Amino acid sequence: MGKDMQKTIVITGCSSGIGLVAAQDLLARGYRVIAACRKPEDVARMSAQGFIGVALDLDDAASVDRAAYEILALTDRCLFALFNNGGFGLYGPLRTLSRQQLQQQFSTNFFGAHQLTMRLLPALEASGDARIVNTSSVLGLISTPGRGAYAASKYALEAWSDALRLELRRSGVRVSLIEPGPIATRFTDNVTQGEPGKPIRNPGIAARFTLPPQAILPKLRHALESPRPRLRYPVTLVAHAMSILKRLLPGWMLDRILRSH
Repeated sequence: MGKDMQKTIVITGCSSGIGLVAAQDLLARGYRVIAACRKPEDVARMSAQGFIGVALDLDDAASVDRAAYEILALTDRCLFALFNNGGFGLYGPLRTLSRQQLQQQFSTNFFGAHQLTMRLLPALEASGDARIVNTSSVLGLISTPGRGAYAASKYALEAWSDALRLELRRSGVRVSLIEPGPIATRFTDNVTQGEPGKPIRNPGIAARFTLPPQAILPKLRHALESPRPRLRYPVTLVAHAMSILKRLLPGWMLDRILRSH
């Protein structure tokens, strides 16, 4: 296997935010970056910038299959890393959300990641030393009013990642989670609101702890390049604090903190 093949990475959700910043950083570090985007214009833009653009709609099983087929051909069925980063937020009180809306939230944030990973897993195993990195959230650790659907999809991703890591422990494929807190991206602007007239907004206190998307880069580099990648990488003070508080505080006390913010 050639050196270039060892350093090929697939990144989903590359059009903006964490995915775009990660793609740019890894390209500069010498990786061959396959950038998966939902919109054709974003695929073309990424291709024009030196990436290998691939069309991928995680909410569409046929699209995931087509993207996986294309990626396997591009990598000769030997892949170093997959960064499952694509997704969106569905906010709103649970009573305002339909089954169909919840299905779309899980389809994009969870089912699509599962389908793509399983399709690419033989290529990852063929590399002998591969990495799967999944973008979770502080809302994969705690759930708050108005964010139950999104949090549920990230809780699922956390449990899935834990099981996958254990199942692949002898395969040479390492699995890690990146857990951002408040990050300044277009994610919040693109949230689907269950009650458009009563949008769920981030609490004012979150602005004090918001970091740019570049904050995830040291964590991603470690997950990809360390011989001993960590299981979880909290990003921002909020994510670190919630990771600790969830382990230390009784449930009623954590509820009180979450209600107040």
